[in-house]
Amino acid sequence: SMQIWFISLKEFDTIIDRMTLAFDSANNLGQYTAAGRILFQMNEELPNDLQLSLEEIDDPNDAKSFIQNNESALKYAIREYRERLMLS
Repeated sequence: SMQIWFISLKEFDTIIDRMTLAFDSANNLGQYTAAGRILFQMNEELPNDLQLSLEEIDDPNDAKSFIQNNESALKYAIREYRERLMLS
């Protein structure tokens, strides 16, 4: 059976805030492969029904467009999950 982990809003925010800082600094430095990897990790923190289906980045040249294509959808999913945690 699948174990369901319950996370508090505070715990989730702590994790996401740390990842967001890492993402922003990598992205601002033009380290798009690293930034893309962090987006993957953020996505993994979401429950299955909110996770984006993300393609692995094989070519570093694809990393910047990967970020542009997925960052806002991921932030939206994170907001959705925060609301869910607030209501629970």
